Amino acid sequence: MTLPKVIASTVVRGARRGESHGGIFIVDLDSGQIEHVLDWDHDNIDFTGRGGERGLRGIAIDGNEIFVAASDELFVLDRSFNIRRSYRNRYLKHCHEISLYKDQLFLTSAGHDSILVFDNRKNVFTWGLYIRPNRNQLQARVFDPMSSDGPPMRTKLHINSVFCNTKAVMSSGMLFDRIFRFREKGLDLFAELPRGSHNVQMHKKGILFNDTSSDYVRYIKGGDSKSFSVPRYRSKNIINIRDVSERVARPYFARGLCPLGNGLIAAGSSPATIAVHDLNSGKTVKSINISMNVCDAIHGLEVWPFADKVDGSE
Repeated sequence: MTLPKVIASTVVRGARRGESHGGIFIVDLDSGQIEHVLDWDHDNIDFTGRGGERGLRGIAIDGNEIFVAASDELFVLDRSFNIRRSYRNRYLKHCHEISLYKDQLFLTSAGHDSILVFDNRKNVFTWGLYIRPNRNQLQARVFDPMSSDGPPMRTKLHINSVFCNTKAVMSSGMLFDRIFRFREKGLDLFAELPRGSHNVQMHKKGILFNDTSSDYVRYIKGGDSKSFSVPRYRSKNIINIRDVSERVARPYFARGLCPLGNGLIAAGSSPATIAVHDLNSGKTVKSINISMNVCDAIHGLEVWPFADKVDGSE
């Protein structure tokens, strides 16, 4: 079976102003070939904290356009990875994952405990959902992201995952242990999760996610479950593992996840590695390392759908 190519974004934790703090890679999962197609060294960001506003995050592909989220800005790239345009919104802060549904792009905004919707055809933010804890419950409020009447800056849930289908918008937060589901009749709690999870999504009537706190990828469907350990390395082979505090960067941080088809999934981790797991056999098929620097972490992952060369030539 031939494995596809994927597009991956990265964050370099702890990077300083003037240094590269992320990038985009095209990885051929079949041959193992890696192409570093975009280096990210924009310096008009906040460099405090371990990840902060560094690097590039969620990825979605619509037609010939590649949507890539930075912390506070949505970029639209062509297939040669030139930035064609970008969009900001006052309520987009610390974006993590993004998800495309029809002509609507759903973006997480961890800094406002919110989800934003961007209309890909009108090129405007059209809808926002603010989720806040109230005692032992969650409350949801719809708001206009183009108004000044949106949510305050707050991170009680650290919303980092979003997924949409015909029935509902589903999301989760790193500081919360449930999937929350928003439908016409309101917000409810859909399923339990380990705290610290990333990339939560529905897949073939089950739940697929990175159990980041445990260094595992998990798939749960009814009473059945599959778990895959993050690829491990000898400590002596990991660059900067003794020079960087684990509060800044640690190995085996599981983040980045996408289905490949035929029961296969691609999962990211640090130091920047992409593993292919088989949900049918329960085995890890392949592991490809991009960087052995403990600070280099995969963030976004998507199947690269184009057959031609990266530069767009035939």
